[in-house]
Amino acid sequence: MKINHLNSASINPYQRSAEKQQLPQAAQKQDKVEISSKAKELQQQNSIDAARQEKVAALKKQVESGTYQPDPKAVAESLFNHYKK
Repeated sequence: MKINHLNSASINPYQRSAEKQQLPQAAQKQDKVEISSKAKELQQQNSIDAARQEKVAALKKQVESGTYQPDPKAVAESLFNHYKK
């Protein structure tokens, strides 16, 4: 039995690749990035981040120096309220 390849040029992947490269730039797809308004708003909230960073830095100093004393009752109450929900 003899099998003939019909239109074998369209099967060749190298030829397809060459044809794609010859297309003009406008015909090729391009990536596009859009930032939502919510994301832009979150980027502008630096004042909250700065206050949080100052608080974290102060807590780090207390932990490193050994002067940090958490209130056990407040911690327990916070955990209880968290899991109560």
